[in-house]
Amino acid sequence: MQDVTLDRTDLRMLAFLQEHGRASNLELAQAVNLSASQCHRRHRRLEELGVIARYETRLHAPALGLGVVAFVHVAMEKGHIPNLHKFTQAIRVLPQVLECFSVTGDFDYVLKVVARDLKSLSQFLMDTLMGLPGVSNVRSSVCLDEIKSTGSLPLPP
Repeated sequence: MQDVTLDRTDLRMLAFLQEHGRASNLELAQAVNLSASQCHRRHRRLEELGVIARYETRLHAPALGLGVVAFVHVAMEKGHIPNLHKFTQAIRVLPQVLECFSVTGDFDYVLKVVARDLKSLSQFLMDTLMGLPGVSNVRSSVCLDEIKSTGSLPLPP
């Protein structure tokens, strides 16, 4: 991504949008003290520059019967390089995997996984994840309580 120069108004717009993703252009313009046309132009620029990656609706997993969140550490077999592409392709299409990160340390990947219950999580780990190309070891930690969950990034004042 290219270096992007953002002024105070851009940063105020981004901060407002992170908290009010469904705001209309008029509401955004009022929040940052711009005319609607100026606001629209700046908003489009931020999208075109890739500063605004996407818009999404966050669903409440327990309300949909998804009561278990787990963080799963995945270790790949030695010499797993040929399987990396197959593994990452498979992970991208698994709906239970909300996030996946390649990491340093004893494991190669950390996944955030959601499931209906512990039995569903166990089935996913044993039947799906352990069967993916190159996977040699899986260790999971079940989340007991969500303390903070946000997609909002810290912005300079």
